[in-house]
Amino acid sequence: MSTSGLRRLAGMAVGWGLSLLPAAVLAQEPSRPAPGLDQKAAIAASQAAVGRTIGDHTLLDRENRPVRLSSYRGKPLLVSFIYTGCFQVCPTTTRSLDETVRALQGRFGDNQFNVISIGFNQPADSPQALKAFAAQHRINRPNWDFLSPPLPVVEQLTREFGFRYEATPAGFDHVLQVSLVDAQGRVVRQVYGDKVPADALGEPMKDLLVGIPLSPSTPLADLIDQVRLLCTVYDPETGTYRVDYGLALEAAGGLTFIVALALYMLNEWRTRRRARRKPQPA
Repeated sequence: MSTSGLRRLAGMAVGWGLSLLPAAVLAQEPSRPAPGLDQKAAIAASQAAVGRTIGDHTLLDRENRPVRLSSYRGKPLLVSFIYTGCFQVCPTTTRSLDETVRALQGRFGDNQFNVISIGFNQPADSPQALKAFAAQHRINRPNWDFLSPPLPVVEQLTREFGFRYEATPAGFDHVLQVSLVDAQGRVVRQVYGDKVPADALGEPMKDLLVGIPLSPSTPLADLIDQVRLLCTVYDPETGTYRVDYGLALEAAGGLTFIVALALYMLNEWRTRRRARRKPQPA
């Protein structure tokens, strides 16, 4: 292959490669180690909460009314922790949980369990802020409350649920978990991730409703390998959360080169074919 051909191929690969990548990827610098939670320690603390009875804390609902956690006993309870200043992951997980709650209500009925989302970033996660958050994401289910704990209660409450979080310059890095609490107020299962599949909660919910003891959850080591837990991949250079596109970039780069090479070879073949067909002077 000629030098000029290689230059053309490189130019084609770069041009096509850039056009195939999302703008968010192009704007990123090479990834750097991100501050945040220790994943193994976060999962271990979360799993250690399984079997623990939650204390009878008093929080405020969206209308600034006091609500005791003991008032939810008698039915299974789903508990998530959020902060209203999050504009990416917390809204995504809340909407995913809403879809799951809809599916669970279709299976078990509207009044068989309750849901609460707790704003842990105090005093910013006030009753008014949580009310606006719920309205923005169209969460208006009779069995779903958004609760604001007093600042002195936050540390004990999050510790009891095994919920770990850490402040960053742009918000919080925190565990993505939904806790399943039984009718006696005990944490019986932790479900992780930014998507909350209905089947992950449906089977244990069914067992709770009919009084069957829950089977052991996934071993801790398997959870560490299988689940992306943290709210963020925080980029301190940009002050934003981002997705780690490293593997996708490598795959896209290889695919781009193969496509560029194939197109270059096709173009060369067409050029030579036209040259052979061109009439020769007499």
